[in-house]
Amino acid sequence: MMLGTQSKREVQRARFRVVTAMRAQAREQGRYLGGRPPYGYRLADAGPHPNAAQARWGRRLQRLEPDPATAGHVRWMFAQRLDGQSLASIARALNDAGIPCPSGIDPDRNPHRSGDRWTLRTVAAILANPRYTGRQVWNRQSAHTDAGASRSEREPIRRNPTVDWVVSKQQAHTALVSEQDFVAVQAIRSHRSAHDGTTRRYLFTGLLRCGPCGRRLESHWINQRPGYRCRHGHTSTQQPTNRRRKILYLREDHLIARLADHPRLPGGIQTPHDLVALLHKRKITIVCDQEHCTPTTE
Repeated sequence: MMLGTQSKREVQRARFRVVTAMRAQAREQGRYLGGRPPYGYRLADAGPHPNAAQARWGRRLQRLEPDPATAGHVRWMFAQRLDGQSLASIARALNDAGIPCPSGIDPDRNPHRSGDRWTLRTVAAILANPRYTGRQVWNRQSAHTDAGASRSEREPIRRNPTVDWVVSKQQAHTALVSEQDFVAVQAIRSHRSAHDGTTRRYLFTGLLRCGPCGRRLESHWINQRPGYRCRHGHTSTQQPTNRRRKILYLREDHLIARLADHPRLPGGIQTPHDLVALLHKRKITIVCDQEHCTPTTE
């Protein structure tokens, strides 16, 4: 037990030394510490490794430089966002122009993604990445992963809080957007509250599934009240087609009325909050279509 405790303590000390050194290298030197380059950049040689032992092994430093094929698209996205365009309109314009998305350009490192089109999350992630200002950023996401688990079994990557990010003091590579424009874009992104200043709440988020297509319904504010909808795979990043199935809309108050006396649910439920708590506790999903809502256990 003593040997095990000492070994664990030494591992923790070694990890602390490594993390401290990496923080200093990123902050003071702006050194590139690995990982895939952001969309719009590519890796370039930055000379021999400053550590003599690493240099003898043939290891060299790398740095980011603008990718001629994609850097212009990043600049265009920031310019469009500053011009007042929505994330959906930016993604739709990229898809209409046939510009490959990041996973489409590098499919070998993104086998879990289709790589066929731009999405809102992809555009939002690019516009929120401070590395486009020319500064090196480290520790944006957690490095703890289950190496023994398959890709489908691994937990999704979580972003660390911004207070834990390590940002270089000076520019470490060529910037694709000025710091002033980057801050302005973040300010646009932060104004997403309701027009009346209230907080919009949706009781049945994650509990509703579309009967015709099997997708989960998304929360949607409609006619000044909470509701839910399923667009059957269509998103704002795509142009609508004539063959598209009719969108399913459900008002929250109508949904509560449908479930109030449903024979598959126990009686005596007093409030909608009690109903939602019961659905979560028993892991019940509500399958809906235009006419009916049916509780089912997944």
